[in-house]
Amino acid sequence: MSVTRFSPAGLQPHTPYHHVAVGTGTRHIHVSGQVARSGDGTPVAPGDLAGQVAQVLRNTGLALAGADASFQDVVRLTFYVTDWTPDKIGPFMAGVESVAEELGLPQPLPPASLIGVESLFEPDVLVELEATAVAE
Repeated sequence: MSVTRFSPAGLQPHTPYHHVAVGTGTRHIHVSGQVARSGDGTPVAPGDLAGQVAQVLRNTGLALAGADASFQDVVRLTFYVTDWTPDKIGPFMAGVESVAEELGLPQPLPPASLIGVESLFEPDVLVELEATAVAE
């Protein structure tokens, strides 16, 4: 396996992600920001944060597969969520959990950041996800 994930003692416990990932592969894979759009560009789950989180993870999975990689190779996830407030963590995590088994998401997730932003490139886009992976 090219990625080892862990959370050292002394860092915040009980997070849904590991704090550290060490990649030892030779290929670095950078997936551009994925949004909740189907393959033909149609918006998916308008107004539904959980549904959009699920779709951006599916799209990221497709992008990784295109590079002969998977979520097992991911060393970093960066989520951008519009108009973030702490009460949105429930729907956000529901979206993650709804596709975790389908996509083989590691649990806990790889190191991740969730960044609240005012808006993204189109008004219906509630979440965008970038991923970095290291593979053999």
